[in-house]
Amino acid sequence: MTPSTRLRQPRKDAQLNRAHILDVAGHAFVNDGVDVSMDAIAKQAGVGNATLYRHFPTKDALLVALLTPHHEQLEQEKAAIEQGGGHAGLMLEQWIDALGDWMLAYDGLPEPLRAAWSVTGSPLKSTCDGLIESTAVFLRAAQCGGFARPSLSAQDIFLGALAVAWASRRSTARPDTRTGLRDVLRNGWSAGKDGTDEQAGGVSGTSNMNRTGARRTRSNSSDR
Repeated sequence: MTPSTRLRQPRKDAQLNRAHILDVAGHAFVNDGVDVSMDAIAKQAGVGNATLYRHFPTKDALLVALLTPHHEQLEQEKAAIEQGGGHAGLMLEQWIDALGDWMLAYDGLPEPLRAAWSVTGSPLKSTCDGLIESTAVFLRAAQCGGFARPSLSAQDIFLGALAVAWASRRSTARPDTRTGLRDVLRNGWSAGKDGTDEQAGGVSGTSNMNRTGARRTRSNSSDR
């Protein structure tokens, strides 16, 4: 090891400080959500604000570090989906579900993700872009197979999953809110039987029988 290499390595106490801050911040986010202030995290960690900001200049930078193990798990789930042998529509559905679970790693996470998605300078921006790129791979395959509407983009799917994650953690949400909204999202991206945008019937072949019946009833009523 050369002298210059030694100089580039963080000092051991700095590494310990960083690990300690991540541990404290992780527990704070689990208990109180991502709205916990940086000042509160520094206080709980027993370090000065300058030390905290030296390691993590912004809360987004702190979130990126804390999300690393969650992102690694998501990548493992992605690989399992790809190797699972399901059809392209099912794979897209499974990926969206896994993505939604990742977005719920911490209470309140959807909001900084939404903000970072449109801000080039945020450290979370590259995280969002990577997830959108992964979504695009599944979406293109589903579109080619006629399982997903051709007019949709991966960005649409990402923002839809983000909205479901955000709404399902609201204090006014019902226990089944997330399940219901995931069904709404699925019916939004699923193609009709002919592979077009005309009918969103679900990847498992679910029909719109109830809605069709309701339209027929209204039509019959008007004929009278």
